[in-house]
Amino acid sequence: MEDFAASNPDFDKHVQGAVLTMPAAKLLGFHYNYLKPGHCEIEQPARRELTQHNGYFQGGIVGALADFAGGSAAGTLLPPGWINMTTDFTVKLIAPADGEKLLARGRVINASNSTTVAAADLFAVKQGKETLCATALVTMRNIPLKA
Repeated sequence: MEDFAASNPDFDKHVQGAVLTMPAAKLLGFHYNYLKPGHCEIEQPARRELTQHNGYFQGGIVGALADFAGGSAAGTLLPPGWINMTTDFTVKLIAPADGEKLLARGRVINASNSTTVAAADLFAVKQGKETLCATALVTMRNIPLKA
């Protein structure tokens, strides 16, 4: 894949505009700490209603955060007028999400014109200490939007 970020200096605005308007993103109430080519960090305030079973994430919450982190990291490499759509993701829970906030860090592992694979690591932050809670692998299809 060519270096799309170099040809799209506004990638951060495009990614945030696309992601933060989604209903699931609004429900989760997260924000981006950073977006840079091939990487991102999402901060999610910890909320009791999002966890169960001694602090483990409810059903789709960890998947949604991983998907947003991986998709956002991949989105930074796309040219204007392109989107990515998740085709598959796997999540492994490692530890309870016990903390004041959660950090989801996405990074692109492999990018091509048609498919991007990204990873996401989710950390619980308690009193400044990060604990890895979950890891995920996200596969996306890159699609040009045609008028």
